[in-house]
Amino acid sequence: MKTRRQSLILQLLDREPIRNQEQLRRGLRAHGVVATQATISRDIKELGLVKRAADGAYQRASVPTSGATATTTLLTRAIAESVVEADRVQQFVVLKTPPAQANATAIAIDRARLADVVGTIAGDDTILVILRDQRHAIAFLARVKDLIGR
Repeated sequence: MKTRRQSLILQLLDREPIRNQEQLRRGLRAHGVVATQATISRDIKELGLVKRAADGAYQRASVPTSGATATTTLLTRAIAESVVEADRVQQFVVLKTPPAQANATAIAIDRARLADVVGTIAGDDTILVILRDQRHAIAFLARVKDLIGR
């Protein structure tokens, strides 16, 4: 049931702009799927959905693309649009985002496959970026702060 419901959610988003969970609930109901707000909220998080800045409609966190330039552009945009604070401790960089945006941003960082980034761990509004050493962490933090204007 969960797989079908989540697949249907993605189909609904592909067809029309959905700006809130109530619209999503009604769309599911029209297709015979009854879901609570809590279930829809979990599905949104598990699917990595984010809201578009332009119209506030839900969208997939990233669109599959090919090529290093496209990946770098997605990473740059994800950091610039979602990171609000950044700090470093040794070879770790901690990024703060608004609620529910850390996961999508961490995915963008991981998919960029930066040579100096070992990996990420994301919560709801915090990302831990693990870098190879302090020198790489300092450089990564400088790039992030440049993108967020700090």
